[in-house]
Amino acid sequence: MGKVVAQANMSLDGYVAKQDNSIGRLFDWLQKGEVEMPTPAEDFALHVSPTSAEHLRQWTSSLGALVCGRTLFDVAEGWRGRHTLDVPVVVVTHRVPTEWVEAHPDAPFSFVTDGVEAAIARAQELAGDQVVAVTGGTIAKQCLELGLLDEVAVDLVPVVMGEGNRPFFGDLATGEAVLGNPTTCVQGDRVIHLVFPVSR
Repeated sequence: MGKVVAQANMSLDGYVAKQDNSIGRLFDWLQKGEVEMPTPAEDFALHVSPTSAEHLRQWTSSLGALVCGRTLFDVAEGWRGRHTLDVPVVVVTHRVPTEWVEAHPDAPFSFVTDGVEAAIARAQELAGDQVVAVTGGTIAKQCLELGLLDEVAVDLVPVVMGEGNRPFFGDLATGEAVLGNPTTCVQGDRVIHLVFPVSR
């Protein structure tokens, strides 16, 4: 099985979205550089620095599946049936959005109603030996508490938001989680790419 990695674009004070779920300045770095990169789904192009471009190429080529929660799925409107990263998506939800499924019969989306562990297991089936990316703070928090994460990948943006809908992991039931020293530290333009191993 491939690694399970929680990933987020994050402000210096730990937020991944504003109170209204908008992203503010967190994604500005994706359009500030001289290297043009079509997204894997080719739905738009990024413009990033050379160092960020190399980091993103490695990241996207390693991905096999994505796990998210229902809130992110709804905010993104289901990515119109094809995620920008062009990988299968597993959505943790209490209720399958039947009308959406019927409207997108060929979409590579799975809806799991029996919890995060089952969603990760399904994503690992789909991903094989590639990475399962976990996005959305609530799901990432549950994965961290359950010992399901291998790494935490943060695209750290030099912005202090002051407030947001919640810090990425929020309040942990375990009190705190100590990660290892970063195995990746790449400076881009208006972003630093960091990867931390999760100690178990």
